Formats: sequence, C-alpha cells, structure tokens
Amino acid sequence: MTSQETWQSPIAPGLSWYQATVGERPAYPALDGSRTCDVAIVGGGYTGLQAAYNLAKSGVSVVLIEACRFGDGASGRNGGQLGTGQRWWPEELEEKIGYERSKALFDLAEAAKRHLIDFAREHQIEIDYVPGQLNVAHKASYKRDYYENAEIAALRYGYPHLSFMDEEETQERLGSKRFHCGVRDVGTGHIHPLKLLVGLARVAANAGAEIFEMTKATAIRQSGGKVTIETERGTITAERALIACNGHIGDLEPVTASHVMPIRSFIGATAPLDGHPDVLPGGEAVADSRFVVRYFRKFGDGRLLFGGREAYTSDNPRDISQHIRRQIAEIYPELKDIEITHSWGGSVGITLPRQPFVREVMPGVISIGGYSGHGVMLSNYCGKLYAETVLGKSRDLDLFTSLDIPAFPGGARMRAPLLFLALSWFALRDKF
Repeated sequence: MTSQETWQSPIAPGLSWYQATVGERPAYPALDGSRTCDVAIVGGGYTGLQAAYNLAKSGVSVVLIEACRFGDGASGRNGGQLGTGQRWWPEELEEKIGYERSKALFDLAEAAKRHLIDFAREHQIEIDYVPGQLNVAHKASYKRDYYENAEIAALRYGYPHLSFMDEEETQERLGSKRFHCGVRDVGTGHIHPLKLLVGLARVAANAGAEIFEMTKATAIRQSGGKVTIETERGTITAERALIACNGHIGDLEPVTASHVMPIRSFIGATAPLDGHPDVLPGGEAVADSRFVVRYFRKFGDGRLLFGGREAYTSDNPRDISQHIRRQIAEIYPELKDIEITHSWGGSVGITLPRQPFVREVMPGVISIGGYSGHGVMLSNYCGKLYAETVLGKSRDLDLFTSLDIPAFPGGARMRAPLLFLALSWFALRDKF
C-alpha cells in the first residue's frame, strides 16, 4: 500500500496537511468473506466509528465497512472548527421551530462539544485542541445581528462565552481590515481532525468492533427481519444497520441520496507565517458571514489553513492552491505571494435546510448525515446517540429525527443541476 505521506484518496483531491502531520495512520484489512452481526455500519467517518465504539463496548457485535481508507472522507479532511450550537444561530432556529426545540438542540450541541473533548482526553487522543473562534461579518449591515447574537446566547440560551467585537477589535484580532464586526466565542475551539479520526478508529477496534477499509457497499436491502449489505468480497447480514456515508452516499440508498447532496470544499495550507505576527495573534479559528463561508485559522507550526472555495459539481479544479491564494489575498493582501504547501478538497454533505438528516429509510436501517459544514461535533455525537438508541439508553436522537428535512427538488436527474443554480445564486449575493 502507498505510504501515508503520498496516499491519494480516490474520493477527494489533493494531499492534506493533516495527512502529512498525523503520524502513524494504521491500515485496516478489507472485508474478505461474509459476516453476521447485530449491527452493520456503512461508512467509517466520525458517525460510523463512534457508533461502532459505543455499541461494541456494550457487547453488541458490530461490523463496519469503509469504501476507502479511514480519513479519506470529510471527517479526516475538514476545517477542524467545532463551532457552537447548530448550523443556524439559535435565534434563527427559534423562528422556525420555537424556543423549546431550539434550546434543546442548542443544549445537545453543547453536550456534543463536551463529549468530543472528553472522549479525546479519556482515550489519550492528542487532537491539538486550540481554544477560541471568531465569527465575523463581511457586511456592515450585519452589525445589529451580531450584537444581538451575543446577548441572546447569554440571556436565552445560557451560553455566556460570546462577546461582541466592534470594527476595531475585529480588525485587531484578525490582523485584517476586511471585516466590519464579529462575535468572539471563548467556549469552543479547533482541532486536528485526522488525529481524532485515527484515534477513534483505534478505540473502536480495541473495543471489539470489526472494522474494514477499502470495502465498498454495493447494495443494501431488508427482508425477513434481516438487513443484508453486499460488497464485492462478502455479504454482511445484520439485525439492523446504520448508513453513515454523508456526502458519499452515491446510489447506495435512494432516500438518503434525495435528501443529502455533496458539494466540494477546498482548503490550502500556507508556509508558516513567521514574518506576519499580526495575522490571528490570539490563535482563534475564523468563520465569516458569507453564504460560501470563508473559514481559516493559524495552526500547528504557525501556518494558515484557509478554506472557502466551493464547487457544486464533482469536478475538481486543476490548481486548488491558485484559487485559495486569491481568497487569502482578499483578506490578507500581504500574503498574496505566500507559498501554499498543501492543498486539498473533499465532499461536504448538505441538506436543503442545513440541518442533519436522520431517518429510518427502511425497516431497521437508520441513515444519518447532511451536517452541512457543521459536523465535527455533531457527527461524533450522532454516532454516540445512535448507539444509545439501539441500546435503549436514550432517545435524544429523536431531536434530529423530528426535524423537517425535505428532499432536494428535481428528482434524481435534475436535483444536482438545480442545486448548482441555487447555490451559485446565493454565492453571487455574497458580493453585494
């Protein structure tokens, strides 16, 4: 097998800085022969591996398959920002579903944050956690919304860790004059996502879960009270199954495919910014107010990890770094000639309302995905909550099951072109 430094994911372009710095990345076998188990899991990202660990440690027999290597999907290639709450601000979500449900979802996300950090500490997984996040506005007209967001979080949602930043403070903390105001969040932070994923796979395997790489599910069906998952080199028969493929569902299961769509997102890592101490002097991660979010942070040995370019097809740009450098220069003109040492991309699973898709898609088969760029915390926790549902320990996953997640319009043939048109329109609005 190709070494970890040069392994090229077949489902995502580029070699990531995470891959270059993760250290040991164990290889796991491919499935060879058939298996029978209590729970079968398709997808070896955070959701699937957390479910496998939590089930296996409770004595449930688990077989998990991953089509590529663990970490090739979004769980190992994302921006690493934990965030706070759900994809929507709590006051926005409150307008749609009411205070009680919005507060319950906010509290669940806080539990997810604590779980991730506690899990890594308990299992001695060094995730390189760095505290702090800045959410910044690229339009001056957003000032009132950002000011009220910090107040609402403290007074209505019991979250005192947000503080409003005026223009001067925002520019000082970023080292850039590009943004008008923002909110500083000292109750969250950012991590090395691939280190978490590698550690999670190790923990799941040690708990007794059978986990397999390079094993693609070719079909899934339910009959006679059993779930059958077909692969090229064996069949898995289980009492129930979890589909945790997110943006890589393909044509495996049509209900999920109609509700969770992939978009491409790209990240570049610069050379260390030794000569630019004014860039993010506090070490916080940053996300801005654009529909096509710019997200960046100074990390590791002081290099800038910058993401922001999206593509609404499966095509990959010929030179990822060229597009990323152009966006960096919009915020930090002094970095217009900075070296991009690593550039990579991957598929993010999104839903129409930007909320997770959790549904029983056939008897005994639950599908979970569509975290819409807010999945580092939520995907880990949803895997845990799925296991607790199976074990009869809690019904907290019902908070997501009860959300109204409509299918993308247009059917199998037209939903991708319609998504491209809609997202391109919203991206255009970022400019005005």
